[in-house]
Amino acid sequence: MADPADKHPQSGSNRPQLKLHVPEPKYRPGDEVDYSHLEIPKAGEQPRPDEASDPKDLLDFAYGLVRVLGEDNKAHGAWDPKLDADTLRTMLRNMALVRAFDDRMFRGQRQGKTSFYMKCTGEEATSVASSMALASDDMIFPSYRQQGILIARGYPIVDMINQIYSNKGDKLKGRQLPIMYSSREHSFFSISGNLATQTPQAVGWAMASAIKGDSRIAATWVGEGSTAEGDFHSACTFATVYNAPVILNVINNQWAISSFSGFAGAERTTFAARALGYGLAGLRVDGNDALACYAAQQWAASRARANAGPTLIEYFTYRAEGHSTSDDPTGYRSAQEREEWPLGDPVMRLKNHLIELGEWDEDRQSAMDLECAELVKSATKEAEKNGILGHGLHHPFHTMFEDVYEELPWHLEEQADQAIRERKIKWPDKHPMDEAGK
Repeated sequence: MADPADKHPQSGSNRPQLKLHVPEPKYRPGDEVDYSHLEIPKAGEQPRPDEASDPKDLLDFAYGLVRVLGEDNKAHGAWDPKLDADTLRTMLRNMALVRAFDDRMFRGQRQGKTSFYMKCTGEEATSVASSMALASDDMIFPSYRQQGILIARGYPIVDMINQIYSNKGDKLKGRQLPIMYSSREHSFFSISGNLATQTPQAVGWAMASAIKGDSRIAATWVGEGSTAEGDFHSACTFATVYNAPVILNVINNQWAISSFSGFAGAERTTFAARALGYGLAGLRVDGNDALACYAAQQWAASRARANAGPTLIEYFTYRAEGHSTSDDPTGYRSAQEREEWPLGDPVMRLKNHLIELGEWDEDRQSAMDLECAELVKSATKEAEKNGILGHGLHHPFHTMFEDVYEELPWHLEEQADQAIRERKIKWPDKHPMDEAGK
């Protein structure tokens, strides 16, 4: 009879017992927070390499932290983009407008006007400042927390709110979840709820741009948790192999919905270091420093336009509020984390920089904040004329059959007519718009 130990060669041996490691965040609710373990270099310490540098020469930039704004509110070092005061004020206003928009839409969700919303509090610089370094027709492949890009590109706020409310003014006809915008006119690709799908799409678009000899590049944004998805790694491979003119922006805000960044690999190395194994240029940037965000994106854009290769940028930042309106962060992280975050608040840092330059003051900041709040309030009231969640003011029922075929096939036309007749029989007085869509 065979010895049972033969099936398990390690049984009874002196080999050490294996143990599985499960990542665990440093702080849970009620814990004291201490960020002293983070290595935060002084602003201006990092040199600025040539945009055409070989990725293997950029090793230190994947582990360091590009910073421009110092504790003295001044810009330091070679990464200072030296933006004029008007551009800085525009950047500040865009960020303030995003924050006002988020606050209003969050309240709207709590009032039952929409089913869902996602704020980007604390991360405004990663979208607003970064996108301002791109050309207006460079193609954006966003994640679901980049509303700042649309606002920076001048997309009408009323249209954003219509989409969030899925009302009759929604240009996407209620077919997307709230906050999943799309605008061809603003070179803003449709947001997908499936994680990381935008990364290979961005790379493919960039490859097509290169094939056509176009001048436009692509840039995509993804959360650090989504870098664990297979699509992200496929994107990195194709970007490197075909030298695609693309920028892969990774927003490391420390948390996914309720799991911390360690589950995506943050305990072992930086997310910028992911670039090294693929032969990508990698930069790690202070994501709460608007000037650093702008400078890094500008560097990567120049590199892409010069056919010098793609770039992966990690923005080291912090999600100051919940993942979405469906999330309560007090259930899984310490309430002190937001206050103790060592890189501060991006809006405050840029405001203080402008004040230090003598180009701004607290009174003008207060006036601008009020103006932004009133602008969003006015846009909200205008959008609400088109309806809010659950009131019946939606696109005509017939439109659910449209936009797949250039001309609606006869069998779908018959189905649409039948569906409308049945709705009228069941709800004879509640759907006056059904005929309008035909």
